[in-house]
Amino acid sequence: MSFVTLTPEVLTKENFAPFGDVLEVDGAERILINEGTTERFHGLTTLDVTDEGGAAILSIFRASARPTPIRISMMERHPLGSQAFFPLSDKQWLVVVSSVEKPAPDNLKAFLARGDQGVQYAKNIWHHPLLIIEPNQDFLIADRSGPGDNLEEVWFGENVFANLRTPGDK
Repeated sequence: MSFVTLTPEVLTKENFAPFGDVLEVDGAERILINEGTTERFHGLTTLDVTDEGGAAILSIFRASARPTPIRISMMERHPLGSQAFFPLSDKQWLVVVSSVEKPAPDNLKAFLARGDQGVQYAKNIWHHPLLIIEPNQDFLIADRSGPGDNLEEVWFGENVFANLRTPGDK
């Protein structure tokens, strides 16, 4: 058995920049609209989904927590479009990414996101599917629909994985 332990760092725009964008209202352009009754946080990111005739779509994903310790044994990426995740409740969640061509447990990076932070993975960025800490959590997802093969997966192999620390782990 071969494994490493990943300890998430706090998610910031600066430390996540090599992988995509952090979506949060801090620092966003604010515009009052609707006769001053609504504050718009403008242009948090730009979707990159039009390769090979793709179109932007919005979905809601309802996630369930994985057993702990969370084992990371695979990663995925989307070569034809970016993918954005934004939590619909104020619950922390986890992000695991890799910037190398062939991800492996020893080249993964983990982040702890607040419940008011989302992320947009840039095209071709390896990331783990949705990881939550609470039993259930909903996310608004902006990603690509259309022709072409927009999903690649890599599996690390039998008994090769990373254990991901969660906030309650000692």
